[in-house]
Amino acid sequence: MGGYSAAFRAAQLGLRVALVEQGKLGGTCLHVGCVPTKAMIESSDFFARVRHGEEFGLRGVEGATLDFEAVAQRRQSIVDRHTKGLHGLVKKNKVEFVAGRGVLQGATTVKVALNGADGTPGAGGERVITAKDVILATGSRVKSLPGLVPDGRRIITSDDAVTSSHVPSSLIVVGAGAVGVEFASLYHDLGTKVTLLEYLPTVVPLEDAEVAQVVQRSFQRRGIDVMTNARFDPAAVQVTADDVCVTVGPEGGAASEIRAEQMLVATGRASNVEGLGLETTKAVVERGVVVVDGNMRTAEPHLYAIGDAIGRLLLAHVAAHEGITAVETITGGDARPVDYDLMPRATYCRPQVASIGRTEAELKRDGVEYKVGKFPFLANSKATITGEHEGFVKVLADASSDEVLGVHMVGPHVTDLIAEASAAMLLEATAWEVGASVHPHPTLSEAVGEAALAVAGHAINA
Repeated sequence: MGGYSAAFRAAQLGLRVALVEQGKLGGTCLHVGCVPTKAMIESSDFFARVRHGEEFGLRGVEGATLDFEAVAQRRQSIVDRHTKGLHGLVKKNKVEFVAGRGVLQGATTVKVALNGADGTPGAGGERVITAKDVILATGSRVKSLPGLVPDGRRIITSDDAVTSSHVPSSLIVVGAGAVGVEFASLYHDLGTKVTLLEYLPTVVPLEDAEVAQVVQRSFQRRGIDVMTNARFDPAAVQVTADDVCVTVGPEGGAASEIRAEQMLVATGRASNVEGLGLETTKAVVERGVVVVDGNMRTAEPHLYAIGDAIGRLLLAHVAAHEGITAVETITGGDARPVDYDLMPRATYCRPQVASIGRTEAELKRDGVEYKVGKFPFLANSKATITGEHEGFVKVLADASSDEVLGVHMVGPHVTDLIAEASAAMLLEATAWEVGASVHPHPTLSEAVGEAALAVAGHAINA
């Protein structure tokens, strides 16, 4: 997403642009990431709601079943539609799409091993492209634990899951970050027996501590087995013809054997920085990522890097913002350094998680005096109407200026609600200003306004 966003903005600003891509246009997000995953989650969420249809006056839903092949077909049709749309935008913006693998030969020269007519890598000969400026947007790949090798059958990754038409009867998910909790949630809703293992003390460990507690309690209440502080030897995982077996236990506690049809490894991603020809430039690679400044400039003049390759926030919308910042810098436009405190984060498990800005733990660590406003979805009319009222909205504001410093949400559709907080923080709004803006009733958005009012103790409905 970062690469094509940068290409389109550069073309809009009058630059002549070549977009080099070895794989499919759209990259990880469109083909094996955000889009197919959320398509599956939409189906699993809908199925979960149907099974509780009697609460809404529906009859005859007890025998509802799921056709996962149809889910997979819908998933692919969505990907295909957006792929076609991107090719249309390439033409609309007069961007030259070059299918092949590019390697730097110095800062501003790229040698491309062209794909063949049938898409075979390297079968189409070579082409050398020179430009005044080059932006690297090479993305990332799934990674596993040392000694734990995915085979695509028993031990799988998210890439395998979003291209499969099979629902396992049981599943061990290793890693309870955003990817892990999304797949744990969706597979449970599809009827899979799920065990979720996390090495750290909490699920979604990068989120607000209270948010993590809500997610873990919700998962356990639904029947997902959650083990935090989980310890096991990755190299000792046993794979048989029928299942996968791991001996695992909490840190300092007794270990037990867990068997499942599959194990899904969700332990992060590795930036694609190898084999790019970076050694022919002054660009610096540290700890597996390309080093850049706030405007995406590497140490090599005219060479920029964005997205997962720089290892900041590995999120598609962040990569797109970084790409636009790089282009604005190249063209001399209004290129403000990227402020990662203004980048919203969204996780699509059930209940959903969304956040922006700093957490309470970070504010305490840095000695920042702050105030807290919190509002539960249980007190929100629209949440009770929809039957989804777990969670809350939390607003953190500076104790003296009242400026919003962070917003943390867990609950229904919060991945949509976080956009208001994003706009508020960009505009340096105060909590009072967010609360004073009128939120229509009955809507979930009222929870945001109420939480903001609660900073000063003025929430109306709590």
